[in-house]
Amino acid sequence: MTKLNKIYNYLQLDENLATGGQPSAEELALIARQNYQLVINLALPTSDNALPDERAVVESLGMRYEHIPVAWERPLHEDFKRFTEIMQQHAHTKRFVHCAANMRVSVFVALYRVVVQGWTYQSAMQDVDKIWNPNPVWLNFIREQLDWPRLEP
Repeated sequence: MTKLNKIYNYLQLDENLATGGQPSAEELALIARQNYQLVINLALPTSDNALPDERAVVESLGMRYEHIPVAWERPLHEDFKRFTEIMQQHAHTKRFVHCAANMRVSVFVALYRVVVQGWTYQSAMQDVDKIWNPNPVWLNFIREQLDWPRLEP
């Protein structure tokens, strides 16, 4: 048993994909020891517990680092598009995806599963439900990515 489950809101989704909240430098070292090859960060550099130079830490551990800063109050289609590109480019890579609390990530991964992998919405949202209930901003973002009608305020 690894200590990765001590990462805030950690979820092991399959053998090549895990998600969580912001890992510490020590937890990033554990991630590297578990043979992860890519860390994707969706948090802003100003998010709670953000590491001052996470890229340097991750790369010093021999992993690749991708940063897509997603504004909590205004996630963008361009953010999700970049995420899907990275996920597809590294589909056979062991990936750890995080943000501050695994809220942004849980939605992005669920959308990826629906849009790219063909999962049903209900199946994909099961892991989101383990973390949080998306607020109206994020529900609208989900609907926009799936081309569903917008929620009224």
